[in-house]
Amino acid sequence: MDTYKVSVEVGLITGTNQVDLRRQLISQTVEEVQKVVQCLTTEISHQDIRFQAISCSDTYNGNIKVLAPSHFLITVPVKGLAGYREAKKRHWRYYTLQGARLPIPVQSPEDLQQWLEVEQFMKSLWQWHEADVNIEGDIVPAKVLRVFQKLVENAIRTCHFPGKVSMLDSYGSMVWVAVETTTCQVELELVPTVEIPTSWSAKAQWPRCLKRWPSPETVECIKSFGFNLLAHSNYHWQLSFCRAEQALLELLDEDGGCRRKCFKVMRLMKENVWCPGKRPVLTSHHLQTVLFWTCEKYPHSKDWQVFSKSFLRLVQKLHKCVSQHFLKHYFVQKSNILRYANSAELDAVAQKLAAFLKNPQISLP
Repeated sequence: MDTYKVSVEVGLITGTNQVDLRRQLISQTVEEVQKVVQCLTTEISHQDIRFQAISCSDTYNGNIKVLAPSHFLITVPVKGLAGYREAKKRHWRYYTLQGARLPIPVQSPEDLQQWLEVEQFMKSLWQWHEADVNIEGDIVPAKVLRVFQKLVENAIRTCHFPGKVSMLDSYGSMVWVAVETTTCQVELELVPTVEIPTSWSAKAQWPRCLKRWPSPETVECIKSFGFNLLAHSNYHWQLSFCRAEQALLELLDEDGGCRRKCFKVMRLMKENVWCPGKRPVLTSHHLQTVLFWTCEKYPHSKDWQVFSKSFLRLVQKLHKCVSQHFLKHYFVQKSNILRYANSAELDAVAQKLAAFLKNPQISLP
């Protein structure tokens, strides 16, 4: 372990420099992407009042999530839905996306999914009752995405980004846009999002009993950020806790320690060595989830004083999850967020992690 400690600590010097460089490059890229996103979403909002424009920000922009250096998730908030409340259990109606009734049920929501009725909101614009997004009272994500995709296509033409912004072929329930920045091409995944900042999802049974991390005060702060519902499938909305997760990241080292430093170096190793490339099988969200689970298992500040020991502990946890193709969502623990990941790609990453653990040296290009 002493040799490992020296190797990792020496590599940390290089890693820290690389972390600073990454932050500068990402900041520059985000700044360019923000201008494109602001233009597109402003035009979209002019065309359809149900979608909200995203403004530029000099600080953290909660609607832009960097999943990888060339893969950004852009959550586009919808407008005109307020006063959310959990739905009462009922027998769901089943239908095709054209509105015809089905004789047998479609797939029930998974743990990170739910149906969404317009009646779950105390206030709603009449446009959310229209047939272009609504079937028998349900706001249908596939219909919302169909409307949204046409709006994005029109906005790209209207905003005039010659050679800089283009629509990518969409697959599944996603809208992809490519943006040429001064450093690289970035792929944006644009997702209409229902923001629910005033409640905590009943599906998120958190915190778990008898857990010492985070503190009760931090828990109350985190839960106050609420959750989002993303249009990520045909019938069901996907739960997201991006605001709560970002707040938890920012509060990581309240008691001191090197949790955040470990996360940044692990993210850099993932992007440059273990799992590089566009649309990688592992994103920063996976690493963040591993970090949260490890913080919960090792809740004391004394567990996070020595970087080499703390970092290797995180990599060991990551290796275990990737090898088993199983990583529980931090807030909805019944959900495996690696469930639909490519098995061969996961196995390849697991081999690289195993090789690192045999000879743990932080060597970055």
